[in-house]
Amino acid sequence: MTLRINDEAPDFTAETTQGTISFHEWIGDGWAMLFSHPKDFTPVCTTELGAVAGLVDEFTARNCKILGISVDGVSDHEAWSKDIEKCTGNPVNYPLIGDPELKVVKLYDMLPADAGDTSEGRTPMDNATARSVFVIGPDKKIKATLTYPMSTGRNFAEILRLLDSCQLTAYQQVATPANWQQGDDVIIAPAVSDEAAREKYPDGWQQPLPYIRMVPQPK
Repeated sequence: MTLRINDEAPDFTAETTQGTISFHEWIGDGWAMLFSHPKDFTPVCTTELGAVAGLVDEFTARNCKILGISVDGVSDHEAWSKDIEKCTGNPVNYPLIGDPELKVVKLYDMLPADAGDTSEGRTPMDNATARSVFVIGPDKKIKATLTYPMSTGRNFAEILRLLDSCQLTAYQQVATPANWQQGDDVIIAPAVSDEAAREKYPDGWQQPLPYIRMVPQPK
C-alpha cells in the first residue's frame, strides 16, 4: 500500500520500550512524529535518536508526540538506548517500537510485502528504505513525509520547521514560502477567497503576483 499526504495513517498495536501502544489511541487529539530506522546499533541512527531526545520539549510545546521504530526487538532497543545516551548525553525519553516481524515497516510501505517476516539475519542495507519520517495530525491523516538515505543524518530542526508550517496551515489557512522561519511573512492559502481574506486581514496584503497574497504570520 502506497501512502501519500492526506491518507489516513495506518493504525496498529505494537510493543514499545514504554509498553504496548495502540497507535491512533496513543496519538489522541494531538500531533505525532513517527520516524524509522533500519537496524539497532547503527551509527547515524544512534546520533539521530539522541538528537530527538534532546528536542522532546520542543515537540511537546507543539502538542506533538514522538514515536521511533527500528527493525529489531524491544530488548535490543533497551540495550541500544544506553549507547545512545552515552554518545549524545540524552536519555531516550520517548517510546521505540520493536518490529522484529517487520509488520509496521511493511504497513507503512517502508519494506516490500515479500521482505519476509523476521528481522533476524537482515543487515541495515536490507532495511535501508526504513528511513522515513511521518508527520501525522490530530485527524490521523499524514501531513508530511520525508525519507533519507542511511548515510545522511536527518535535520530535526527542519522537521520542527515543517511541523510548524503544517500546524499553521491546519489552524490559520496559510502556506509558508521557501526558507520560511517562525515570524516570517506567510501566504494566504489559495482556497481562501479575497472576501474571506479581507475579513481576517483588514489591513490587506502584499501581492507580488496575482496569485500570491503575503501577510504577517498570524499568532
